[in-house]
Amino acid sequence: MSLTSTVADGAQVVTVNAQRIDAAMAIQFKEDMRSETEDGPERVILDLSNVDFIDSSGLGAIVAAMKQLGAARKLDLAGLTPMVDKVFRLTRMDTVFNLYSTLQDALDPEQVEN
Repeated sequence: MSLTSTVADGAQVVTVNAQRIDAAMAIQFKEDMRSETEDGPERVILDLSNVDFIDSSGLGAIVAAMKQLGAARKLDLAGLTPMVDKVFRLTRMDTVFNLYSTLQDALDPEQVEN
């Protein structure tokens, strides 16, 4: 799985460069997220704007990535496409993660929830 990472406004932005996070990619996603976010700022933003499909394995992989960060760090999600956003809301994962419609919204200090 292709992930790219940058630091912007004191947050690490990890962009998923794939259209799907599903059972076939979940293990690789978790490993790649662990290596990308091993060190870094307290806040990590996962940019999902390229992801068109996510299944329960992909959802579980994102939850696992959040847990790997530990209690002192936070994972927010940005750029959810309508289908991915629907999955997060149907599974009530929107109560676990802060969801931002765009990466710019996630980086905007006035939009950020604590």
